[in-house]
Amino acid sequence: MPEKYSPEQIEEALAELNANLASEERWTITNAKLCKTFRFKSFIRAFGWMTQIAIWAEKLKHHPEWFNVYNKVEVELTTHDADGISELDFKLASKMELLK
Repeated sequence: MPEKYSPEQIEEALAELNANLASEERWTITNAKLCKTFRFKSFIRAFGWMTQIAIWAEKLKHHPEWFNVYNKVEVELTTHDADGISELDFKLASKMELLK
């Protein structure tokens, strides 16, 4: 079972995740979850990205909380088994960034 990150671990991993992103594209911690809104050129691109991420989520056995309307996908990541944010959340977030 994954272990919950400490606030210091979250801060360090969040800084690393956001290091190469523009300020408007950064991940945040909101309501004890790792969060970001992705915007795409069209619904089909948003949905295609979600499909790719679904395959990786299944491989990691770690599934996002997400909401899609047209070209926007709102993502919230937390590890329910750890009762907080863990390494799995940052692994999935990193994969999301690679595939966007």
